[in-house]
Amino acid sequence: MLGVNSTDPHLTDKTTETMKIPHLTSAVLLFITFLVGVMGNGLYLWVLGLKMKRTVTTLWFLHLVFFYLPFTLLIPFFAVYVLLDFHWVFGMAMCKLLNAFGSMDMFSSIFLLTLISLDRYILTHHPIWSRNHRTVPQAGKLVVGVWLATSIACINNYNISGDWNGAKTQDLGRWVHLAMFVVRFLLGFLLPFCIITGCYVSVGMKMKEKKLVWAGKPFKVMVAAMVSFFLGWLPYHLYHGLKLYKKEMPESVTGALLVIYTFTSCFNASFSPILYLFVGEKFWQVFRTSLLTLVKAALADDLGISAPKSNGRHGSEVENTKEEII
Repeated sequence: MLGVNSTDPHLTDKTTETMKIPHLTSAVLLFITFLVGVMGNGLYLWVLGLKMKRTVTTLWFLHLVFFYLPFTLLIPFFAVYVLLDFHWVFGMAMCKLLNAFGSMDMFSSIFLLTLISLDRYILTHHPIWSRNHRTVPQAGKLVVGVWLATSIACINNYNISGDWNGAKTQDLGRWVHLAMFVVRFLLGFLLPFCIITGCYVSVGMKMKEKKLVWAGKPFKVMVAAMVSFFLGWLPYHLYHGLKLYKKEMPESVTGALLVIYTFTSCFNASFSPILYLFVGEKFWQVFRTSLLTLVKAALADDLGISAPKSNGRHGSEVENTKEEII
């Protein structure tokens, strides 16, 4: 085993015990991530769903957290998977279920984050139009569209065999894997990244041009959501991209990426809601303020804002935009 002389039981036992320490530590971290994620996402659902006025922004984040929660509930399976040295023992059905929820979490999150960035763009560049057409019912229809798009994107999962490491999937042909990877990478990462980056660069330039305050907490929260998503899922796409070149790529590299993407995807689903509370706040202020107040401060870009005056003046348009963004 890894070059250890099997005739020396004391050396073998010691080496095995040493190898188990990183796995045990990783599993404990994942269990902690699971507890934090369930409590954090659960509290967010309670506050956003029952305690806050239903607005377009709260609807966006209510469903974003709702997308995170199912994946968070499956983290203990990842923990056991890591603890057993990346051997899957829960059967094909659970493997498919875990992959399905992982895919749904990835696609639904990025589709919704892209929708949020487009929403901010419209708010900044077309404030009067958004005041007349940006309503909760319309936003609800778009959320339904996100659900449908996610369902379509997740029809075929990348890991579709009973082998957790995807070895048997090679029987379907390399071109199938390449096509699946390209579709997932384009729809689940590259295109959304370009759209989101373009929207926020344009929003920043527009607000600077009109001398609006663009560094308010809601703006920071949304940027933090984008950054955490991309950092969380980039290792996933790197791993599956390198798996296409399994023969040429050292197993140590793909193995390391497997560990990294397991952690980053779990951390993204569990800690993102907690991150939203800390963005733009002093650390201890979080503990001195109620959860409801913090969530309202993070997402209240359109709470309590009255309808615009129909005077058509440029100054009114600027003021309306400022009220929506900050």
